[in-house]
Parts: sequence; C-alpha cells; structure tokens
Amino acid sequence: MPPVTPPPVRRDAAEGVPYGMRMAAAWSWRLLLVGGVLAVVIFLIIQLRLVVIPILVAVLVGALLVPFSGMLQRHRWPKWSAVTVAMLTLLVVVAGLLTLGISQIVRGSADLAAQSLVAWNDFREWLLEGPFHVTDTQLNDFVDQVLVSAQDDGGSLLTGALSVGSTLGHFLAGMLLTLFATLFILIDGRSIWNWIVGIFPRRARAAFDDAGRAGWATLQNFVRVQILVATIDAIGIGLGALLLGVPLAVPIAILVFLGSFVPIVGAVVTGALAVFVALVYNGWGIALAMLGVVLLVQQVEGHVLQPLIMGTAVKVHPLGVVVAVTTGSLLAGIPGALFAVPVAAVVNVMVLSVAAGGWKAEPPPDPAETHSPLWRTVPQRPGFGR
Repeated sequence: MPPVTPPPVRRDAAEGVPYGMRMAAAWSWRLLLVGGVLAVVIFLIIQLRLVVIPILVAVLVGALLVPFSGMLQRHRWPKWSAVTVAMLTLLVVVAGLLTLGISQIVRGSADLAAQSLVAWNDFREWLLEGPFHVTDTQLNDFVDQVLVSAQDDGGSLLTGALSVGSTLGHFLAGMLLTLFATLFILIDGRSIWNWIVGIFPRRARAAFDDAGRAGWATLQNFVRVQILVATIDAIGIGLGALLLGVPLAVPIAILVFLGSFVPIVGAVVTGALAVFVALVYNGWGIALAMLGVVLLVQQVEGHVLQPLIMGTAVKVHPLGVVVAVTTGSLLAGIPGALFAVPVAAVVNVMVLSVAAGGWKAEPPPDPAETHSPLWRTVPQRPGFGR
C-alpha cells in the first residue's frame, strides 16, 4: 500500500501576527490617516487665515445678532428692517466703545507721558541708590547699548513700518469681509446652511444637520455668556480703578471687556496693564491694591462665573478650555486663542449629537423638494437665519 502524502501546510503570514498587534496596526494607520487629514486642514486654514478669520468672526457675530433679528421679526418687524437695526446696533456699540476709549486716552496722553518720565526718574534713582548698587556709568552704558541696537535695526524697523501698511490693508479688507458675511448670515443664513448640508452624502445629511443645529445653539450660548462675563470683568476692574483714583479707568474697563473674549490670555494682559497704569500714576501702594482688585475679579470669574455660567453654556471642562486655548495660541497666535474655546465647544456638542443618534428619528430629505441636489435639500426647521 503506497504511503499517504500529507496535505501541504498553508503558511499565512497574518496567522503569525498576534491579534493584538493586528488590531494596533489597523488603528495606527487609520489614526495616521485622520491625523494627516487634520494637518492638511489646519495648514489650509493657516494659509487662508486672511479669509478664514473674518468668516469665523462673522459667525460669532451672527450667533449674537441672529436671535436679536429673529426677535424683531417675531414682533412683526419686516425682515429688512430687523436686519438693518441689528447691524446698526452692532456698529453703534463698537464705534461708541472705541470712540470713548480713544478719546479718553488722547485726553490723558500728555499727562501719561509726563508721569511716565517721573516714574522713570524715580526708578533710575532707585537703581542708583538701591540694593543693586548700579552706578550711573553702568546705567548710561546700558541706555547707549539700547540706542545703538535700535539704530542697527533701523532697516528692520523700516521693513516693519512698511508691513504695518500692508497689515492695515489686510485688516480693512478683513473688516469689510466680516461685515458682508455677517449681513448675509442675517439675511439668508438658513439657505446657506442648507446648501452646506447638501454637499454631504444624502445618508449623512440628517446627522450633520442635527449636529450643526446643536453646535449653533451652543455657539449662541457661548457668545451671550462671554459678553456677560466680559461685562462683569470690565465693571469690576473699571470700578476698582475708579475708586482707587487710577486714571484712565474708562479705557481700562473697555480694554478688559475686549480682552475678556480671549480666555485666560486676555484677562492676564489687561489686568497687568491696569496694574502698570496704577504703578506709573499712583505708586506702589495703589498698584498693589489694583493688583488685589484684578486678582479678586479673576477669582470670581474663575471659580463662580466660569463653572456656573460658562461651563453650563459650552459644556467644556476648564482643563479642556486651558488645553484648547494653549493649542490655539501655538497654532495661530491671538486668533487661535480667541476661537479655540468656541470651536472646541461646537465640535464637542456636534460629536455628542451624532453619537446620541437623535437624528435617526428625523425624516430623510425629500428629493422632490428642489430641482438642485445642493440647494434646499434639508427640511425647513427653526435654526440658522432666524
């Protein structure tokens, strides 16, 4: 009887790799792909920042003005008049704050220059007679080195001056783009959103639409709460400066209000400015008292306003706020710090909305609603543009 030949042994390389390693590899290449896509998106946003930043500012402003315009329309105002009043209110408030702050600074500029000279002489005298034992020759040599460095860098200063003109042009162009984008969000925000949703595959439109509306509601809450927190900070620090007799209390309050829109960083910078003005004008004692007022206001914001008001509105943990602001500032500077918290809050709410699955109960878009597949494909529901 001939010997039986055993069947050939099939050697599969995949069988030699442990399951855990295969799972880790599958996750790794997918995470690398997602990270690469995110890196490309961030790179494009940074390259197109002169367009992206005005659009983002317009979205924030629209989140504030859309409810105001909708309220006027619910009180039987014509749409054109409601939009006009909303835009004019924004322009009047911003122009009024800037005019008041600039006029106060210009009015006190001469006194500020004189008082700064007095403060510098006092500081010079302290250096000469204080514990550091700095001699007059050493101090003069240091001042001469600063002047020589400034002269050597004259070319770079001239280049910087030329770039200021270019930056000013970019700022004016961005401001006009912001105004136009805000106007169209007020006029036709719902149709714009419907068009954006229509870009996505039909099976994903309901989920994206539901997530977007949840994110829009969170953004509206963020803007309203941020204005409330900024107003409280400005009133607290401005009133403290006024009671302590610190000059330029009104410009300080305005700067605190504007700086509060940049979380953490804005509060530190504007608070330090208030303490510096108090030091220059009123001396160490009032400066320390002003520092106490700034710290008290910041503690109230950090331990009362942020957890109770901001935390409820944006649903982001304070640690997440710090990480978002730090990451945004590293990637895009001040604009990154400004938009970090609202972007993190909106993305967080959108992800949670998709994961919750409430959009599954929504009826799918009716293809007969429109002749164009990219226009008005989402059922009309209250939300954007109202």
